[in-house]
Amino acid sequence: MATQVTTMARPVIPQATTGVFLPAFTLWLREVVRFYRQTTRVVGVLASPLVFWLVIGSGFGTSFRSGGGPGQQHYLDYFYPGALIMIVLFTSIFTMMSVIEDRKEGFLLSVLVAPVPRSAIVLGKVLGGTTLSALQGMIFLIFAPFAGVHLDPVRVLLVALVVFLISFALTALGFAIAWPMDSSQAFHGIVNLFLIPLWLLSGALFPLSGASGWIRAIMYVNPLTYGVEALRALLYPGAETSFPLSSAMATLVLFSLVMFALAFLMANRRTQSSPR
Repeated sequence: MATQVTTMARPVIPQATTGVFLPAFTLWLREVVRFYRQTTRVVGVLASPLVFWLVIGSGFGTSFRSGGGPGQQHYLDYFYPGALIMIVLFTSIFTMMSVIEDRKEGFLLSVLVAPVPRSAIVLGKVLGGTTLSALQGMIFLIFAPFAGVHLDPVRVLLVALVVFLISFALTALGFAIAWPMDSSQAFHGIVNLFLIPLWLLSGALFPLSGASGWIRAIMYVNPLTYGVEALRALLYPGAETSFPLSSAMATLVLFSLVMFALAFLMANRRTQSSPR
């Protein structure tokens, strides 16, 4: 009888005991493997910003002046940090389209009904997208010598940290946008309406100092502006920047925490309802 009671009691296991890190690691690995199996997505994410950088940078050429700092005389040099941010933005946001795809395929429902905490789902998906976008951004550094950039190991690590923070924040933002959506078309609409202007007004295309008053005000409150400025300070140490590197890094850390909290809240908001 004692054996029977013990056997019947086994299924009563608290959900929290399943842990967070193993399910999160599984979801992270799935995101990475799925992305790199789709060769066209990898090529598209890298090729589009590269074409933008070469065409727009060569088009403006030496007719653009951003300041007297070294490496800032040609527009190709000025636009290089913005092109790197574009890669991170595209990869981070569009990787989170997998949330919509997983819902349509029924995978997300199977994860939600499993004894896995919502925090593991958010952490795994966000870290998966962060890994992909950060790797794509760091790969773009192979073109740095063509932009007059020569990095030492310490600056490479600092650039990697900035890229990781931007990737993490944007991936979490993409998760928060994609979670309540059932349509990839609606997701694309939000990206075109909101996220592309966010990049355009980040100092990627033109410096903050030369913008008109109301544009400058938007750029000051745009978190991506601090990411672009941090990268520019690291890639071109003598360049003029609008913010100290420490302030830009602190803003990026805060941006990452706020966006992850938003993603977590969005995932838990629908706890009582099943995803469609």
